[in-house]
Amino acid sequence: MAACTGNKNTKDIREDEKPNVLFIAVDDLNDWIGVLGGHPQANTPNMDRLASRGVIFSNAHCQSPVCNPSRASLMTSLYPSSSGIYFLSPDVKESPVASKSIVIPRRFEKEGYNVFAAGKLFHNARGINEYHVPNYAGQFGGFGPLPKEKISSFPGHPLWDWGVYPDRDDQMPDYKIASWAEERLAETQKQPFWMGVGFYRPHAPQFAPQKWFDMYPIESVQLPKVISDDLSDISSYGVDITRLKHVAPPYEWVMENEEWRPLVQSYLACVSFVDAQVGRVLAALDEGQYGDNTYVVLFSDHGFHLGEKERFAKRSLWEDGTRVPLIIVGPNIPEGKVCTKPVQLLDIYPTLLELTNLEADPTHEGRSLVPLLEDIEADWPFMARSSFGPGNYTILSERYRFIQYNDGSEEFYDHSKDPQEWLNVIDNAEYETIIEEHRAQIPQERYELLGQDSWGHKSYSATEENANAGGR
Repeated sequence: MAACTGNKNTKDIREDEKPNVLFIAVDDLNDWIGVLGGHPQANTPNMDRLASRGVIFSNAHCQSPVCNPSRASLMTSLYPSSSGIYFLSPDVKESPVASKSIVIPRRFEKEGYNVFAAGKLFHNARGINEYHVPNYAGQFGGFGPLPKEKISSFPGHPLWDWGVYPDRDDQMPDYKIASWAEERLAETQKQPFWMGVGFYRPHAPQFAPQKWFDMYPIESVQLPKVISDDLSDISSYGVDITRLKHVAPPYEWVMENEEWRPLVQSYLACVSFVDAQVGRVLAALDEGQYGDNTYVVLFSDHGFHLGEKERFAKRSLWEDGTRVPLIIVGPNIPEGKVCTKPVQLLDIYPTLLELTNLEADPTHEGRSLVPLLEDIEADWPFMARSSFGPGNYTILSERYRFIQYNDGSEEFYDHSKDPQEWLNVIDNAEYETIIEEHRAQIPQERYELLGQDSWGHKSYSATEENANAGGR
């Protein structure tokens, strides 16, 4: 079967030839890309084209709807309930469990790969990417640049801002990261390479130059479909864990200040901007020496709400909080396939090991997706699992979402009838057996986690999370 990263003639990998890996992370990207249909106006031709060259997993989920635990989980292939990494800290190296794992970049370095990366691959706190990623090229400005004064009227965290800024694309960190990637892909590599490219947008501040806003005239921006009193059938605990100590604009503030449409416009503008940077990297791969022999993985670390379930930002166990784009393209992977099986970000690590013919790691809790890359209808008797703090879990199957909170309250949604998750049918006897099947997927150790973290340190719950880093 032919490779499918480029438009040129392609070939199978020789047995004596190690394939390369291009690992592309996009921060805070939900399903608002054309191929996933999350928003009818989303203009993402480059990610759509990448999906047409391989397999997109339309039912992929993060392991935590927060940057640090999600990235720590996928880089170690350990659930937060195993590593104890639930929030903005600790880092992988500070977890007694996760620190025993070898993260993806270091594993490929150990296997003889030239490993290099730029941007946000791990959590963005100072020194973390430098510690875990060999030949790390830097953040290139990270979430900046920031104006002297906030553009929006939101009085909260300075990173929570949106609007037209700066003047030019080349002032944006993601543009600089894409330029760095273009240069690396034009070079001759003496070893097989693992290359990480971590983009920051559409993470707040949701800034982009004017031309990206011009794609979405404010008067024509379509708002997500919502219903009134959407949270009336959800426990107070289930609502509160998405509200407490949160730095994002509260739903009530957004509505009172008529900022919903500007927020949606800014998010769409940022998504199209970052899509263009993804396109530059992919074009450089296609035009260089390595398009025939490189696996491309593109993913987001978690989802993002734009008014759905009466909230903005991430940090929820609902569909908009956990569902992410996941695209895998490369040699021997069929083109233009959409897989609806429930998969997880922590499946990426074991998948890359199998694709590159490296030995599996028995400590990994993810599963290789190679069977689904070979046949999207292959038997896959597994469910996906995400958590937001100790004892708060969501379980995903191909059709349903089950949520169980630390206080014992629950939710259940039938996506075939209710894709927006407007109707909690946890008490509907029709689903009793199916609910129990999902409930059985909740890890038993959750009861040991109540009141303490997974290695017995200070007592803490979902409401004690430190939000001082601007929601990263």
